[in-house]
Amino acid sequence: MLNKTRSTNPTIDDLDQFDEIIDVRSPAEFAEDHIPGAINCPVLDNDQRIEVGTLYKQVSAFEAKKIGAAMVSENIGRHLRANFLDRPKNWKPLIYCWRGGNRSGSMTTVFRAIGWQAGQLEGGYKTYRSHVVSTLETLPQQFNFVVVCGATGSAKTRVLQAIGELGEQILDLESLASHKGSVLGIMPGQPQPSQKWFETTLLQALNGFDPTHPVYVEAESRKVGNLHVPEALITRIRSGECLGVEATMPARVAFLLKDYDYFLNTPSLFLNRIDALQGLQSRETLDIWRDLALAGNWAQLVQELLEKHYDPLYQRSQNRNFAGYRPLENFMTDDLSEAGIVALAERLLHSRRAQIA
Repeated sequence: MLNKTRSTNPTIDDLDQFDEIIDVRSPAEFAEDHIPGAINCPVLDNDQRIEVGTLYKQVSAFEAKKIGAAMVSENIGRHLRANFLDRPKNWKPLIYCWRGGNRSGSMTTVFRAIGWQAGQLEGGYKTYRSHVVSTLETLPQQFNFVVVCGATGSAKTRVLQAIGELGEQILDLESLASHKGSVLGIMPGQPQPSQKWFETTLLQALNGFDPTHPVYVEAESRKVGNLHVPEALITRIRSGECLGVEATMPARVAFLLKDYDYFLNTPSLFLNRIDALQGLQSRETLDIWRDLALAGNWAQLVQELLEKHYDPLYQRSQNRNFAGYRPLENFMTDDLSEAGIVALAERLLHSRRAQIA
């Protein structure tokens, strides 16, 4: 009876031993998620993958393998000519596909035949994805989060970014998610990433932090736009210290008019987005807000949105998500200009450092 030999293929722990990481999956698979730093050299493009898969299901595995092998061979040759002819003999690429099977195996075989020290990732992307999910269930426990809290329009994201510019570790969830967190928080021209890529970049950010120093983060709900913050991470964040920003209404309105200037420049964009508030506000209220937008009365509109929608929503979420918790200190401000935000960030840091000194 033959003994099964243990695979000697490299694993996730070996990524840093290779000069380059090559993802040979289709462009659609790569766009959804991939190992950070990988380049996409598909051995089957989107249409070819569908064609081979259809043959496999409707005709036979043999027919699918024949046409698939022809396509894979042509694509590997094209990638070799276009991307890799300048690589030296001692080049070490790591190659992966969905589960470490035929697609990555084909390119690995060709590259090894040339003389390169090519490695085929054990388990492929599927194993990498499992690694991301499992690590995000445990890694957040290593960090102490300091949470910047405050009502909508308090410039929390910009305060957080200023804290980062002052040398502290920050986790900017809204930047990673390409969304400002609220119902109206879309970023024109910046579609949100897939849930999988969001989690990949989250893990990448967490891996870059020093657990012996605090990580500053903005108070968020479980969802940032359409994306879900992993449960272990949001739970850990909500157990952290809280620094409260309390800006005056005029300062908040002025900040939002600048931060959401694309709505002012394109009122139709706002009118399309305000439909998301149906069921949360009366039809009469939404009609009033539409009229204000069409008339260009943005300051009045923003103040009404804050007073009638966002502030009550924020208060309910604080009572629910931070029940029994009190901020270390509230920081009042009437200036959310760029200079005012930097000054506010400096006050937050000075106060917290004094608290723990």
